[in-house]
Amino acid sequence: MTRAEYNTAVDLYADNLYRFILKNIQDVDKSKDIVQDTFLKVWNRHGEIASEKAKSYLFSTGYRTMIDLIRKEKKQARMEESDLLGHVTTDQYSDLQSVLLAALDQLPEAQKAVVLLRDYEGYNYSEIGEITGLTESQVKVYIYRARKFLQKYIGNMEVLI
Repeated sequence: MTRAEYNTAVDLYADNLYRFILKNIQDVDKSKDIVQDTFLKVWNRHGEIASEKAKSYLFSTGYRTMIDLIRKEKKQARMEESDLLGHVTTDQYSDLQSVLLAALDQLPEAQKAVVLLRDYEGYNYSEIGEITGLTESQVKVYIYRARKFLQKYIGNMEVLI
């Protein structure tokens, strides 16, 4: 990748990468640091990266950088070990976005990341697998489990309205 191609990749994908990281960790400063670290890592290897793979490489590197930070700060919870009864809500809300964000915060980081990549960023399963280092089957399972949890957490849509 040339300097011009790198600059084009920064212009095209910086906002999307930042939004993805911010939705995952919900901390503006940490998100900016992760994006900056990601672009630094990509620049250090720009000679080895094909320009047509820049987007995938950026998101993969950003995802891994984010996971490294999360692992440093806390241990990753497993969905199977979570107590779903403690995470069900029956309160009435008028702000759907706040309910969805609260529900997403309850998910393990890997599940949250794949759901955001699929539903917010629009990646297909194979692209998500490439970014996260998971197999396509694992991606599908994580998305299924996350959606089932979200469905259980949110409950009936009438409660939200």
